[in-house]
Amino acid sequence: MNEDVFNMSVRGFLKKVGITAQREMENTVREALSKGSLTGKEKLPAKVTLTLGQTSLTLVIDGEIELE
Repeated sequence: MNEDVFNMSVRGFLKKVGITAQREMENTVREALSKGSLTGKEKLPAKVTLTLGQTSLTLVIDGEIELE
């Protein structure tokens, strides 16, 4: 295995995940605010599940997104 290639590939994937997830969360929250299903004062539970094909990796990360 080439460590440099692996490292760059992991970093690229995580960057894509981060950018895409942030955009989707922002759009979803803004839409919910405009529809009135959120007030803007919530703390929203968040969870990410990461799996890696052909390995035993399953990683769950829990968190919270505050709107105020």
